[in-house]
Amino acid sequence: MPADGGAAPAAPTGQHVVVIGAGIVGACTALESLRRGFRVTILDPGSPGGEQAASYGNGCWLSPMSVIPPAMPGLWKKVPGFLADPLGPLAVRWSYFPRVIPWLLRYLWSGWTEEKVLATARALRALLAGAPDLHRKLAESAGVAELIRHQGLMYTYQSRAEFETEAMAWRIRRTVGVQWQELEADEMRQSQPALDRRYAFGILVPEGGHCLDPGAYVAALVDQAVAEGATLSRDSATGFRIEGGRLRAVQTASGEIAADRAVICAGARSKALAAAAGSRVPLETERGYHAVVEGAEVGPRIPVMPYDGKMSVTLTRKGLRCAGQVEIAGLGAAPNWKRAEILRDHLLRSFPTLPRDLPANRVKFWMGHRPSMPDGLPCIGPSAATPDVLLAFGHGHVGLVAGPRTGQAVGALLAGAPAGLDLTPYDPRRFGWHS
Repeated sequence: MPADGGAAPAAPTGQHVVVIGAGIVGACTALESLRRGFRVTILDPGSPGGEQAASYGNGCWLSPMSVIPPAMPGLWKKVPGFLADPLGPLAVRWSYFPRVIPWLLRYLWSGWTEEKVLATARALRALLAGAPDLHRKLAESAGVAELIRHQGLMYTYQSRAEFETEAMAWRIRRTVGVQWQELEADEMRQSQPALDRRYAFGILVPEGGHCLDPGAYVAALVDQAVAEGATLSRDSATGFRIEGGRLRAVQTASGEIAADRAVICAGARSKALAAAAGSRVPLETERGYHAVVEGAEVGPRIPVMPYDGKMSVTLTRKGLRCAGQVEIAGLGAAPNWKRAEILRDHLLRSFPTLPRDLPANRVKFWMGHRPSMPDGLPCIGPSAATPDVLLAFGHGHVGLVAGPRTGQAVGALLAGAPAGLDLTPYDPRRFGWHS
């Protein structure tokens, strides 16, 4: 459906859009483009929703309250710890540190004051509000309605005092419209009986939702796009042929695809493609991990994020998944599976009736790449070289939840229609870097 909720303007006759990337943002963009009358090719070398994709391994949360950027006031004081502790919740590998310094400085500056954080939160809220309902409609259309649940999301603390250490973040959430319910110890026990009793205070956000199998969900959306007329090409985009300021073709590993428009939705691998379209953007990969206990009979009734673990815990179709960790180490470094083991061990401490002697074949580890901009906001808008190439990447920790509204916004830009929200905060030109 169009971003403004009205009738979708028809695309110019015969216009062909190449959507680069078959993750959640690419799938939503392809569906919206089709419904606006464009011919669509989805270009991705991997299987939609496959294990190589960030959309496969995320934390499963559809969280309209995820409006707080990773950087907050005072975070700069912790940078030495990021370097000293390779297994901390946020770590920077020493070997990669020189390369990431410019990005890290922008990252810290984006959260330097509460006013900066509030501005980011307002922009993210506009992108995320109502997301569980948007996902439900997409899932129903794709025949996988059972994969989307809207039961709320819960944050748990060992005490109210611990909750109050995050007072600024929750104050900002309330300012931008997030509402929640406070749960004292007895209510916590009733709501989450399997959770360790050290958690004595909770926050329930009723508007939150979750996905039982993000990989299968994304695959179903791509299948739906193909059923509606899109072509799925298993190839890698390498650049663009632009003549006279207009896109003529998307270049791939095996040749050219003639195209009138293109959208870069390639996640953490979007940086080189953006540069090929004239836009130098400070995209970095935040490597995230997850651990899944297959066949778990114990878990949260409502997805939960324990404050002391900095991880989301969700019962999924494939098992009990805990996801989190941030590691800055680039695209090419080998995974550090000790980080996934930390998630597993914290999961066992949080749910003490889980078996302590889990065999290795029942615990699956995964590592993937969040595409992250230093200010916590994605890039959504035209490239510097031509308005025919649009950027739609850099969602960081909110890629899954932001997928539908991003697709709507991109579809509107392609059709020259109102986007339904102010796209200024996501403008790729905000960094002032163009080739």
